[in-house]
Amino acid sequence: MLWATAGVTALGFLIALEIAARRYGIPGPITNQVQEVVYAPKSGPLLYASMALMMVVLTWRQRFIATGAAIGIDVAFFLVRWAVDAKPTDGHPFGNGALWVILGYAVIALTRRTGQERVLLLKGVGLGLLLVTGRKTGDTWLLITSKTRPTVLDQYVATADHALGNPSWLAGRIVEAAGPTGAHVLDLVYGQIAVAGVIIALYQLRNVAVERRFPRHHLVRTFLTIGLLGPGIYMLFPVVGPIYAYGTGAFGTGGGHWAVANLWPDIPPPLMTPHQMPYDEITPRNCMPSLHTAWAIAIFIHSRKGPRILQFAGVFWLVATLAATLGFGYHYGVDLVAGVVFTLTIETALRSLERGWGRSGIQLVAYGTTVFVALLVSYRYLSMEMAEHPWVFGPLLILAMTSVVHGYVRTTRLWEPKAPAARRPEAQPELV
Repeated sequence: MLWATAGVTALGFLIALEIAARRYGIPGPITNQVQEVVYAPKSGPLLYASMALMMVVLTWRQRFIATGAAIGIDVAFFLVRWAVDAKPTDGHPFGNGALWVILGYAVIALTRRTGQERVLLLKGVGLGLLLVTGRKTGDTWLLITSKTRPTVLDQYVATADHALGNPSWLAGRIVEAAGPTGAHVLDLVYGQIAVAGVIIALYQLRNVAVERRFPRHHLVRTFLTIGLLGPGIYMLFPVVGPIYAYGTGAFGTGGGHWAVANLWPDIPPPLMTPHQMPYDEITPRNCMPSLHTAWAIAIFIHSRKGPRILQFAGVFWLVATLAATLGFGYHYGVDLVAGVVFTLTIETALRSLERGWGRSGIQLVAYGTTVFVALLVSYRYLSMEMAEHPWVFGPLLILAMTSVVHGYVRTTRLWEPKAPAARRPEAQPELV
C-alpha cells in the first residue's frame, strides 16, 4: 500500500509538472524521458547507473543477461545512427539500451511474475526509474525557475558572503592557477555526482537479491528527497551564482550584459546596498541552497559504514565537490553552509521515519529547520550587517552550521544499536 501510494503521488506530481512546463513552452519530465527511448539520451552514464540499481533484485545470471542486452541495444542504435548519419549533437551516444532493459523488466514483472517476486522486481524497476525521473524532474524545475523568477537575489547573497571572506572568489583563483587538468577532474566529479551516489547505494543494496527485501533506509531515498525539496526553495530564493552575476571568468560564459560587472574571480564584489536584479529567462536560479553540496554530504554520510575504499571515495567526492562548486563560481560560500544544514535535517527526518519518530529526532528536525530558515532570512534581510561585521557574523554562521552537525552526530550515535556486554563466566566451585 505504501509503495502504491508513493507511486500514485509521484505520477500525479509528474503530470502536474508536465502541464506547468507546457504552459511555459518547454517539454516536461515525462516528454523528456519518453524521447530518450529513441533519441540520444542527455546522460548515458546515469541511465546505466539506474539500470545497475534495478539489477540489485536480479540474480547474477540475470544481471549478465541484462547488461549484455543493454550493450547490444546500444550498439544497434549506434549503427543505425551511423548509417543514417544522425550523430547525436546534444547527448550521449549510449544509454538507450539501459532504459530499454529497465522498461523490459517492468513488462516481465507484470506478465511473467506473480506474488512477492513481482513486487520485488517492480520495486527494483521503480528504483531505477525514480533516479532517471528525478533527474528529468530536476531539469524541468530549473527551467521553470528561470521562467517564473525574472529577478534574482545574488547581490544580497554576495554581500552576506563577505562574512565568510568571499570563498568563491578565493577558490576560483586557486582553480585557475591549477590549470586545465585540475579543472577537468573537478568538472567530472561535479557532473557525475549521481553516479557516485549509485555506487554507494549499490553497496547498501548488495544483499537485496538474497534477502528478497530492501533495507528501510538507503542513500537513494536521501538523494531523491533532496532533489524534490531543493528546487522548491529555489522558487522562494532565486540566485544564479557568482559566475553569472559577477562576470565571465575562465570556466563559463558568465552573465554577459546581465552581470553586475566582470569581477569574478579576480575582484571581490564591492560593498553596496543590495537590491534585486533582473536576469535572463534561461539561467536556472539554482544556488540556494547548494544541492551539489547536499548530495556530496549525503554520499559522505552513507559511505561511513562501507569498506575503507568507499570511505575514502566519500571523502574525496565531498572535498572535490566543495572545491568545484566554489571554484567554478557556481555557488557562494553561504550556499554551502545552507546546504549542509539542509541535508542533515532531511537525513534526520528520513532516519526518524525509518526507526519511528522519537523526541530526539523531532527536536533535531525542528532545530535544523529553524536554523535553515534563519540562515535564509539573514541572507535576505541582514546581508549588509553581516558584511560590515564579518568577525561577528562569520563565526556565527559556522557555529550555527556546526551545531546542527554536532546534533546530528550525537543523535545518530544514540540511535546505533549497542553491542551486548560480554557475559562474565560464572565462578566454578573448587573441588576439595
